[in-house]
Amino acid sequence: MSGGSTPRRSWAIDTTPLRNPAYRRLFWGVAATMLGQQMTLVAVPFQVYLLTGDSLMVGVTSIVALVPLVVFGLLGGAIADSMDRRRLMLVTSVGAAATSALLAVQALFPGDGNLAVLWVLTACVSAFAAVNQPARSAVIPALVGPAGVSAANALSMTVRQAAVIVGPLLAGVLIGAGELFLAYAIDALGFLAAAVLLRGLPPLPPGRDVGPLRLGAAIRGVGEGFVFLRTQPVLLMTFVVDIVAMCFAWPQAVFPELSETRFTDSPNALGWLFAGVSIGALLMGLTSGWVSRVDRQGAVVLAAIAVWGVAIVGFGWAQSLWLAVLCLAVAGAGDMVSAVLRSSMLQLAAPEEMRGRMQGVFIVVVAGGPRLGDLRAGALASAASVSVAMVSGGVVVVVAMALVAVLVPSFWLFRASRTAV
Repeated sequence: MSGGSTPRRSWAIDTTPLRNPAYRRLFWGVAATMLGQQMTLVAVPFQVYLLTGDSLMVGVTSIVALVPLVVFGLLGGAIADSMDRRRLMLVTSVGAAATSALLAVQALFPGDGNLAVLWVLTACVSAFAAVNQPARSAVIPALVGPAGVSAANALSMTVRQAAVIVGPLLAGVLIGAGELFLAYAIDALGFLAAAVLLRGLPPLPPGRDVGPLRLGAAIRGVGEGFVFLRTQPVLLMTFVVDIVAMCFAWPQAVFPELSETRFTDSPNALGWLFAGVSIGALLMGLTSGWVSRVDRQGAVVLAAIAVWGVAIVGFGWAQSLWLAVLCLAVAGAGDMVSAVLRSSMLQLAAPEEMRGRMQGVFIVVVAGGPRLGDLRAGALASAASVSVAMVSGGVVVVVAMALVAVLVPSFWLFRASRTAV
């Protein structure tokens, strides 16, 4: 009997952190907010197009959301290093709940809403989320201890991938039924549920003395974070390798063209292409038990990103939709492994008083990299072809990971067991 259960424990996602009551509250708070956030990510562009009939305005809306995400992601990391993180998560969750409720109310305005109001509220939701996320990630080592960090990250990222798949589908059903209000209302309820759960956490100080929160001090804290980062090659490379992977091999910009050209005879090609990466990431998350036991985290990150690059090369050459989706799923699995381990490396290698700022930079990189990748892929696909854009980018990623292994040996040799928390 015991022999038969060993493989399951080895491969199935490690749920050990859920035995910790404090982490369990954090986890279910993440689950509650992620579903609603993904629904809002569908509802907002739909409503913008409903109001304007202009795809350019939909694109502008993504910038409206990105700017506060970048600004408050960095500031939020500094704030998370200067006040009790439990209190910060509570304040931002309540703020996001109130703002999402206002989004629901404006959806009931005559004429399908108001664009200016929609943009302001979208920016506010993005700002609250950007401050909340660094604190949420920074508290994980304090809740589960060093040994549980990788497993806790895998759990959080797996539930996020599930939300990425389920949230848009549910939003599509509600919007199709004329219930845009409900899509926003579910997001508000998710943040409210998270706030209720977070109230049960113990105080989570940032590892240093805290004083009154001042904007100038927060801005100086951002600068201190970047100065610190320059002296830490391992931490710096966790960002660099992800930027390379996303800038050179993020495939989303070419999906519409492929659905109208190469895969035009395949039913729902666009939907399958958009789902491909998330399907692979979710499957990897559900079988990620081995990831939480990885000690050579730097080496496995480089290998995982190289897998991403090779899979994108295959995607660029694929002539059938199902082969393309398979390649995207493999890429998503590699990205999932990389994301879990890079988060763990940040949380383990950064000192307690710097964790919030490092997570703030992480959020900015995760948000900005794919957008730069869309620009590169779209421009190169337009100038040459989709195959050239994807294959060249995948090759660059693989070569870059080999160079990092050679030029930054401290990253390649990084071991979780040698970090002090």
